[in-house]
Amino acid sequence: MKTVVIGMSGGVDSSVAAYLLKREGYNVIALFMRNWDSNINNDLLGHKTVDDICSQEQDYNDALAVCKQLDIPLHRVDFTKEYWDYVFKYFLSELEEGRTPNPDVMCNKFIKFDLFKKEAKRLGADLIATGHYAKIINNKLYKANDANKDQSYFLAMLTTEQLTDVLMPLGSLQKPEVRLIAESLNLKTAKKKDSTGICFIGERHFNQFLSNYLPNQPGKIKMIKTEEVIGDHIGLMHYTIGQRKGIHTKLNEQLFVCQKNLKTNTLYVCKDEKYLMSNGLLADNFILREDIDDLNLTAKFRYRQEDTEVTAEVVGEDQLLIKYKAAKAVAPGQIVVLYSGEECIGGGIIKEVFAIN
Repeated sequence: MKTVVIGMSGGVDSSVAAYLLKREGYNVIALFMRNWDSNINNDLLGHKTVDDICSQEQDYNDALAVCKQLDIPLHRVDFTKEYWDYVFKYFLSELEEGRTPNPDVMCNKFIKFDLFKKEAKRLGADLIATGHYAKIINNKLYKANDANKDQSYFLAMLTTEQLTDVLMPLGSLQKPEVRLIAESLNLKTAKKKDSTGICFIGERHFNQFLSNYLPNQPGKIKMIKTEEVIGDHIGLMHYTIGQRKGIHTKLNEQLFVCQKNLKTNTLYVCKDEKYLMSNGLLADNFILREDIDDLNLTAKFRYRQEDTEVTAEVVGEDQLLIKYKAAKAVAPGQIVVLYSGEECIGGGIIKEVFAIN
């Protein structure tokens, strides 16, 4: 009998995944990761914050209750400092550079499929498992059957080695099916709301939360071509390319964020979406798991976006030049993910975007 260590988050997805693995005859061990502690992070930062949310404790209690119901042992590991060093510091530094980071992708890369995997091996795991909606077949990553819940985008920057000896039991299921299984078992998490927000940090009032770690630097909002000052922004880190809501100006009409100038601390907006359009990008830190020659490729520039037909060319170490007809609101710092059919073949960080002239 093979031993599987599953990442137990305290949510319905990992709960059902654990049940399915046990039903299949595996020796299942659960492992809960503690990755966020406001008090410890205050010390790392060197000042006191007003963040006192402890949702992870509730998640742990829920995970413990489910494991007792399923007769699965639950272990706990603390990666608080590692999460800060490998994920949250990256998140803050990217925001300071005016980019649009994706901490969930980095959490998967450095925590869930690296540190967690090592800890699982220490516990005697032959395999690890997660509650992600994706498929792994022959160490290759594929989209989940449930297109609305597919999480291959967030797993795109994993290496083939990281995808080895990994099970994702929910890849062939629809989310409503997962809920029904949990309800039929009367699991404590059956009706628990899905988690949203930053990986392991959870739901926050985002602007207030960020102000605990990065000081707001208010500045002017200007029209992209005329340089007309039409309002004030609360800090460039709070805006992303293509954003429509939360832009307060003297103009009573819909505007889009289309550019940020860090040197002058200026937020540029536009009325016309043409200023948001691009037809190419340069990505770096790219993890590419397949040879892209002669492949029909599509890409996603953000989660749940429709696939866009692209061509891709390796232009440097870990760098790809990706071209497409037109896409809206592609932003530096976002993750670009490549697909060949249903297979997710890699992903990287958008370094530069080429506007349509």
